[in-house]
Amino acid sequence: MKTAIRLDDITVNMDWERFLTVKSILDKAGIKPLIGVVPYPEDDNLDRFRNGGGAKTASYIPVKKWSEAVKSAVPTDEESWVDYLKSLRDDGWVIALHGFNHLYTTDRKGLFPLNNFSEFAGVQYFTQLNMIKKGLEKLKEWGIETDIFMAPGHTYDMNTLKALLASGIKKVTDGFGVRPYRRIVGKAGRAEALTFYPISRKRSECISDKYGFTTLVLHCNTMTDKDMKEFEDLLKVERDHFIDYGDYITEPPADRFLFGNMGEYLTALAKYTLVGLRDKIRNSKNKKDDSNIKSKSKADKSSGKGADKNPQDNKAVKEEPDIIDFDSWIG
Repeated sequence: MKTAIRLDDITVNMDWERFLTVKSILDKAGIKPLIGVVPYPEDDNLDRFRNGGGAKTASYIPVKKWSEAVKSAVPTDEESWVDYLKSLRDDGWVIALHGFNHLYTTDRKGLFPLNNFSEFAGVQYFTQLNMIKKGLEKLKEWGIETDIFMAPGHTYDMNTLKALLASGIKKVTDGFGVRPYRRIVGKAGRAEALTFYPISRKRSECISDKYGFTTLVLHCNTMTDKDMKEFEDLLKVERDHFIDYGDYITEPPADRFLFGNMGEYLTALAKYTLVGLRDKIRNSKNKKDDSNIKSKSKADKSSGKGADKNPQDNKAVKEEPDIIDFDSWIG
């Protein structure tokens, strides 16, 4: 398997320390990825300049302050941000339009049901068309042109595909498969085709010895130090399996029809269901562990035991998964 890499959620207010760490790993390995740039970012979950990430759910808590080296690399205005994007492009990195503002406004799963939230699926056609065109116009204003679309949350519907074609976009980074494929889209009484560049279902697929092509999806904002180390080790050991995204999009696509589309939908839905079930089991186990620890702590206090122990020792330790499969840094 030959695997390209894509980095989601690229914005001027991303976690630059983590992004630059991933960039350093990729540069050392000599790999040029695809990056998904959000033209009008409004999602607080992507804003790493605020305390706690700015998200009401407090999904991100900075472990340490950025170093001076990182601070000096952060663009200070739109001009320096655009210059940085252009420098990546000129170095061989490929840029995709990653939605419009990255705000999830519907609970639709769409044609590729990996998630039950979407910026596009379930939205009226002309609204989607306007979002995509405005996003492309913003990138063009920055001097960046692309014909690749990256849907936030991996969710899109048939109106999205029609709007992409109407906007001049011909490529989509998503779907499951062993090579790029063409999907026929009926539009205004005629049929046109979009080319899809599949993503991996799990990490082991990326380093399989079977023939094929896929994409490893990374979210730099949520990668931990442990994730970074695993990613770096993966590239060191399995470097021959990885290719530049620019090479990936030169691969000739195969035609895919109804049964292939149905198989992809069912595979994505099965993954969504299994991941949800796994998360419920983990959450249930963690709650049980927390409850047991609290009960033991109360019992120790009442009997006078454990008075000198560090309070941190009473915290539950979450079990780490045996394999990383669409967890945190892959998804």
